[in-house]
Amino acid sequence: MSLALAPLDVSVEIEANLPCRKFDPDLWFSDAPAQLELAKSLCGDCPLRVECLAGAVERNEPWGVWGGEIFERGAVVPRKRPRGRPRKVDVARDAELAVEVKERLAANGLDSRSSVRLAA
Repeated sequence: MSLALAPLDVSVEIEANLPCRKFDPDLWFSDAPAQLELAKSLCGDCPLRVECLAGAVERNEPWGVWGGEIFERGAVVPRKRPRGRPRKVDVARDAELAVEVKERLAANGLDSRSSVRLAA
């Protein structure tokens, strides 16, 4: 069989269009909160976002952006904090974001999994 008649591997085409394949992979594992927020935003239109998030939850990923969520020490966190003591405003916003993360996980059917834990 010639290569011209070989079946097309659709998964290769999909992977080529994934944001995590197009951009620098270090963006998804950055220490800078702004870069992690950028990675989260790039995941928003990804066709495999839900599967990526479910896989990361199942594997207890220790860090990085997976499925549009930030993982730190195996837990989903609303945002990455910069080093140092957080401001009071940031602590209040983190509480609001934690509720939003729980809602997004529930919307993706991941709220009942015992392996999911949200960092406070």
